[in-house]
Amino acid sequence: MDSYQQEAFAELVVWQNKMIRRPTILNKLASTLQTKINSWIPEKIHVAITTVIKQMIRGVLFGAKYTTGEPLTDKSLEVRETAVQERIKSYRNTAAVEGGITGAGGILLGLADFPLLIGIKIKLLFDIAALYGFDVANYKERVYILHIFELAFSSHAHRNDVYLKIANWETYGETLPANMEDFDWRKFQQEYRDYIDLAKMAQLVPVIGAPVGIIANYQLIKKLGVTAMNAYRMRLFK
Repeated sequence: MDSYQQEAFAELVVWQNKMIRRPTILNKLASTLQTKINSWIPEKIHVAITTVIKQMIRGVLFGAKYTTGEPLTDKSLEVRETAVQERIKSYRNTAAVEGGITGAGGILLGLADFPLLIGIKIKLLFDIAALYGFDVANYKERVYILHIFELAFSSHAHRNDVYLKIANWETYGETLPANMEDFDWRKFQQEYRDYIDLAKMAQLVPVIGAPVGIIANYQLIKKLGVTAMNAYRMRLFK
């Protein structure tokens, strides 16, 4: 490996250790806080958010709405990741501005931010996949993208289970149905909706919505980008 690959591999090892680490007291406190924030939000909003996630998953698995460019081939890891980092930076700034605007508008606009942010995340992950040379026309690659989502935004305990699936993707991927029409997206959605973006719920709370929207969107895109980079590094280094 060249010097850049060695540095990237070292970062990957640190990230992998973090993925399998046992929950800390801070992790447990954060989970408790997220649950509390979640309890402040009216049930009808929870139902609406669940519907958005369901449709997002169907769109990723069954639709071509987010199809991106051709996979980048014959490029070094350094060139790929320079492009990936620039893409993350661009999407991160866009998401922060969008979160601030919708967060300032109270519950209705704050709720509107939820599907908008999901759209930004999906497009970012499709772009990252292509830059690493993976073809999202293959539905199993889109399933991998959904697992990256889940890995980035799940509880600590659930994250360990998701990590093991993508760490052994070659084996796990073989268990997926050959036809995406046969994929059990309902079961996936039920697991996914319980964990993703609980921190975003605070954006729906009056007064604090705008600053929370800016900070949360910025940090969530940043976290998703780091997770995606290491998830694809793991496959390339194998």
